[in-house]
Amino acid sequence: MGKYFGTDGFRGEANKTLTVEHAYQVGRFIGWYYGKDHPARIVIGKDTRRSSYMFEYALVSGLTASGANVSLLHVTTTPSVSYVVRSDNFDCGIMISASHNPYYDNGIKLINANGEKMDEETILEIEAYLDGQGPDIPLATRDHIGYTEDYSAGRNRYIAYLISLATRSYRGMRVGLDCANGSVWMIAKSVFDALGAKTYVIHDKPNGLNINENCGSTHIQSLQELVKAEHLDVGFAFDGDADRCLAVDENGNVVNGDGILYLYGKYLKERHKLLNNTVVTTVMSNLGLYKAFDREGIQYEKTAVGDKYVYECMQQNGHRIGGEQSGHIIFSKYATTGDGLLTAIKVMEVILERKTTLSRLVASLEIYPQVLKNVPVSDKEVVMQDADVLSAAQAVEAQLGEDGRILLRPSGTEPLIRIMVEAKKRALCEQCVDQVYQVIQKKGYVTVR
Repeated sequence: MGKYFGTDGFRGEANKTLTVEHAYQVGRFIGWYYGKDHPARIVIGKDTRRSSYMFEYALVSGLTASGANVSLLHVTTTPSVSYVVRSDNFDCGIMISASHNPYYDNGIKLINANGEKMDEETILEIEAYLDGQGPDIPLATRDHIGYTEDYSAGRNRYIAYLISLATRSYRGMRVGLDCANGSVWMIAKSVFDALGAKTYVIHDKPNGLNINENCGSTHIQSLQELVKAEHLDVGFAFDGDADRCLAVDENGNVVNGDGILYLYGKYLKERHKLLNNTVVTTVMSNLGLYKAFDREGIQYEKTAVGDKYVYECMQQNGHRIGGEQSGHIIFSKYATTGDGLLTAIKVMEVILERKTTLSRLVASLEIYPQVLKNVPVSDKEVVMQDADVLSAAQAVEAQLGEDGRILLRPSGTEPLIRIMVEAKKRALCEQCVDQVYQVIQKKGYVTVR
């Protein structure tokens, strides 16, 4: 991770941490970097935040000033940008979104020509330019100034691609969709309606200020209530840019990313299509998932937190499915990034092909109680090297043995230390988290936010 860009782009509060000047400079660099031997072709998508339009205009100004030609997908999802970049031979894609963050944050996600998140080497060059240490980039003049065009057709092709992946009609299925007042507010209903489902849609009225507000995959209670009240077969909740998806079964119970990895990994294994007999997870996946995989004879790999690292592991080793507990699920045969709508389609596939309910598909998965405490600290690197803190974590690890685990890690995007404990009893989780927290507090690292 660099000075500006974290594991999922350049993210921060609009016009505080991330400003229009930053966006303009990113555009200037990208337009020049990809346009050294031809006019660069760049495609841009955005979510429904009020500031997304501001950043779109700033990026377009920088790109065209450097001679790039820009195609606008307008309000769309992050995975749709990834799809359009690789299918329509763009040099680079840009998504303007802060994903699951509140409306006042925003972000710039950069996607390479293969539809993958931008490599670290290029990110570091962009950061050097933002700090005034990069090349002197000339302004394009006359007919070398770039142009901007509408490219809604690209978004429509992405929708058609998703529909083509369904293996059966959804006729007779009653499906709830929580669009988080975000990027998927029009797309999700279009896909499920086209496949024949009876759809019940909530949080599909974005106003620029209500994205992720008590809705979507980070606030799933209203979808649970909808599923129970309307007696639906299943529900799906997305985040602001729809690269995440969580499910709700017919009884109103949440099936998170771990549950989805379990049911689809097992489904692939039963059909002899689980390449390498392996599912990729992050270190945040639940201990219960690993015990279930062991029981089913499914192998797994663990990566650092971030779907970027999950995808890198999948690419390097030829694995077919991987993801995060938060709902970033990657199906490498069909996509290069997490895709909430694709995830929903794949869950529907298992339900329909197995002719059963979502609750039964995950009934044999026992999720251990998990307690996560985010601790604001003055210096997360110092905390992670403190012998007393590490000793406290080791003591908890010894106490839990094989019936639990502790994970102590710094946040990738904020000045936080995350203490996560899993055990058979929630009370024990809370006790163990507090043991480590007390040491961090006693050493004077905890700050007030």
